Amino acid sequence: MTPGTPGSEKTFFGHPRGLATLFMTEMWERFSYYGMRALLPLYLVAPGGLHLSAATATAIYSVYVSLVYLLAMPGGWFGDRVWGPRRTVAVAGAVIMLGHLTLALPSSGTFYAGLGLVAIGSGLLKANISTMVGHLYEGRDDARRDGGFTVFYMGINLGAFAAPLVIGTIGENVSWHLGFALAALGMALGLGQFLLGSRHLADRSSVVPKPLSAQEKSSTLRKAAIWAVVALVFYAIVGFSGHYTLNWLLVPLTLLGVIIPVLVLTRIKRDKELDRTEQSSMSAYIWFFVAAAVFWMIYDQGGSTLSIFADSSAENTVFGWEFPVSWYQSVNPVLIMALAPVFAWVWLALNRRGKEPSTVVKFASGLVLVGASFFLFLAPLSIAEGGHKAAAMWLVAIYFVQTVGELLLSPVGLSVTTKMAPAKYASQMMGVWFLAVTAGDATTGLLSIAGVDLNKTGIVALEATLAVVAGVAVWMYRNKVKELMGAVR
Repeated sequence: MTPGTPGSEKTFFGHPRGLATLFMTEMWERFSYYGMRALLPLYLVAPGGLHLSAATATAIYSVYVSLVYLLAMPGGWFGDRVWGPRRTVAVAGAVIMLGHLTLALPSSGTFYAGLGLVAIGSGLLKANISTMVGHLYEGRDDARRDGGFTVFYMGINLGAFAAPLVIGTIGENVSWHLGFALAALGMALGLGQFLLGSRHLADRSSVVPKPLSAQEKSSTLRKAAIWAVVALVFYAIVGFSGHYTLNWLLVPLTLLGVIIPVLVLTRIKRDKELDRTEQSSMSAYIWFFVAAAVFWMIYDQGGSTLSIFADSSAENTVFGWEFPVSWYQSVNPVLIMALAPVFAWVWLALNRRGKEPSTVVKFASGLVLVGASFFLFLAPLSIAEGGHKAAAMWLVAIYFVQTVGELLLSPVGLSVTTKMAPAKYASQMMGVWFLAVTAGDATTGLLSIAGVDLNKTGIVALEATLAVVAGVAVWMYRNKVKELMGAVR
């Protein structure tokens, strides 16, 4: 019997045994990623770090996160056309580990190279490991599918919860670079676990769905080499002419983060090989994509805007005991772990009664809640503007509201992507889903580069209003979107 099919003897919380392998792999990868990410904005502004301005730190953070998710698209392409999902994830783990080791070197000159390696490895891993979760279930109508992705999402958040407590504490209190080294160790553990447990994965996770022909390989390598040479020559000219600044790198990357998602969706939507049902599904998917982009634009500022605010303007104490700023990044994952099983149970219970909210309604609710979280952010901002330190519980409350919104939108978005993906774009569609994060974070990056202070009440109120209006719009047009989705719910 094929591993991972519903009839397999061994199960993991009632799901195929292969889910445990992917759960643990993602847990350790997220431990390394979120530990490094919790340190990143603080290291960028710290006198003992790179000592950059808050605006530049936010721009770098946003561009980095945007790049991670932007590279999920070519990562999905590698899984579909070159190595297959399983081999791509193994290679990705090694690249991520190398990136964290590079960050651990006590040299600012290697810092951006390390960020680049982590971004490349994360891009290769993200789309393919989510695709392999989908491979564990037979057909798009398997009732356990949404629950499986929610359990998988718990693995993400278990690693994300532990990371700031371990890596953040060591990084802030002992050595920034030792913290980055711990992130490398986490990825090494994840890679070893994946290689040992891969026998439990579905057989098709090793298959290359649409391998490149010899002619396509030659053409792809030639184009990649040409673009690499163009970039090298361009930046060499800028550098040797004495005009290079960090914005020469940040601005092109942020623009790509906005432009590429639009181009990719347009290309897939216009593909004449898609049948009428697939075309209709893609039209509906665009609604989900735009909603998710707005959501992530606000949500991901929890690691940059909110973190920098906490560092400078919050009273980071509990009952008189001061804790590291990076610990705020553990609030969201611990709430996810507490609430995700509840959400999974509620969806199954409502589904049995025929009363489960549609994907459209879940998305609309998630958008309204993330907007509400930034309306809540106005309170600690006002306190800080009055010359006082804001209480830590204000930030905890913001993360709580965002977490509920995330559970309504993110795992459901992963699931609906696998259900609505045209067969031709299996792994690549997971990359498309992550491009929504790219678009949202790239927008934040562009605002920061333009000099917009994201910790000002007017800007925060504007972003909050945008999210709520977008959520209401999605809800108002829910029947039209359901019609476009066809049989998918």
